[in-house]
Amino acid sequence: MRTEKDFLGELQLPDDALYGIHSVRAVENFMDQTPFSYEWYKAVGIVKLACYQTYQKFKSAAVDKFEEEVLPIRFFDDKIIDALSISASEVSNGDYFKHFIVPAIQGGAGTSINMNVNEIITNVALQQLNQPIGNYSVIDPFEQANVFQSTNDVIPTALTVAAMHLLNTLEDAINNLRQKVEQQESRFRNVLRQGYTQMQAAVPSTYDKLFSSYNNALSRDWWRVSKCLERIKEVNLGGGAIGTGISIPRFFIMQVVSELQHLTGLPLTRSENLSDATANLDRFVEVHAILKAHAVNLEKMVNDLRLMSSDLFTTRELSIPQRQVGSSIMPGKVNPVIPEFVISAVHKVYANDQMIAALCGQGCLELNAYLPSIGHALLESLKLLINSNTTLRKHLFDNLSIESANKKNHPCYFNPAITTALTPYVGYHQAAQLAKLMKNEQISIFEANLLMKLISSDKLDELMKPESLIRQGYSLNDLK
Repeated sequence: MRTEKDFLGELQLPDDALYGIHSVRAVENFMDQTPFSYEWYKAVGIVKLACYQTYQKFKSAAVDKFEEEVLPIRFFDDKIIDALSISASEVSNGDYFKHFIVPAIQGGAGTSINMNVNEIITNVALQQLNQPIGNYSVIDPFEQANVFQSTNDVIPTALTVAAMHLLNTLEDAINNLRQKVEQQESRFRNVLRQGYTQMQAAVPSTYDKLFSSYNNALSRDWWRVSKCLERIKEVNLGGGAIGTGISIPRFFIMQVVSELQHLTGLPLTRSENLSDATANLDRFVEVHAILKAHAVNLEKMVNDLRLMSSDLFTTRELSIPQRQVGSSIMPGKVNPVIPEFVISAVHKVYANDQMIAALCGQGCLELNAYLPSIGHALLESLKLLINSNTTLRKHLFDNLSIESANKKNHPCYFNPAITTALTPYVGYHQAAQLAKLMKNEQISIFEANLLMKLISSDKLDELMKPESLIRQGYSLNDLK
């Protein structure tokens, strides 16, 4: 065991622990087991790497301008900068994550996140210099690992980096699902289906019309998500504690975001008002609202598919893949687990949306202390939606099937609502009489028309074709 100290006292830590006293205090204080985001952890590493590389450039520029012995600032050795940079790079690759022990839900605006990573980077760097873990007289988590940094600019910037990467992944996932839906649209073109309004049979439609509506909704989602990077690209890195840049060289403030942009390949920019970007988190509210809109479209789609494939739907034309045994007591039962998974996921997104809005409104003066919970909810929603899109594409739409024949015994032709197609030709009241006959005698529109002789059989056959039933309105020539 090793002993570490802070101004509150001493604690005993395992000799091989890369975390330090500040991480342990956080774990003792925040009795939550929710794991911190792996993506956010990696992003903190790359933000710190950008800081160390900018520090090195600042040192080089200062040495070029001043004689080294008369420098107005005391720089630390290149070997320390190199060791810190290597450590931060390894953290950005996800290394040492098991030593990140701070939970996701916490107080303190992210100070515990920042210090846990600082301690990991410091102790890994010490090992590279053949120094024992915890020898903070050589490299210190505050003096060196946190150089020119504040929790209040590093952690929200890292959240932005993590969110941007996941937004790119979500954009691809939505488009891949959209393409799969588009394939179903082509596959089932002009295949007749009963339309429904308010869960009651209405006029007929086709399956390609159904899938085209899903396709268009997903296209809107894809476009909106693709614009999210523009909404969160401004970061406050370099602003320090409250965005004023106090105790940070101007060179560093002006260069560090460009360095981060180079390292990540993301379209990051430094906020023109660092104080605003530190105090206000409405950009995350805006982005999550777009995620909520996508969640709504997913729920609508899977609810439709779940209903149409259920035993309640007597025609059972549409079938979704059977993925697993559905009951421990009822043999042979199979449930719509993929739609149920997606519905559960999107309702967690709805809950996260409410929490993000509420906690962003809890920002007080120069800072929002609830950034850790806000960030956790945002990244969780992104991953839930990525997984939902991927699951639907692989496990539902890949093997979705429809058995429907465009024949005169199709249930659509027995539904009195189909007489709507005849109203331009015979008028509302005669069409209503035809519908009444169909309902009373339980016969098709073809049989009812033979009895009432309202329209020629050839004309009725033409009007009852699926492509005729779904075309956008009619022309005067159609009435001839």
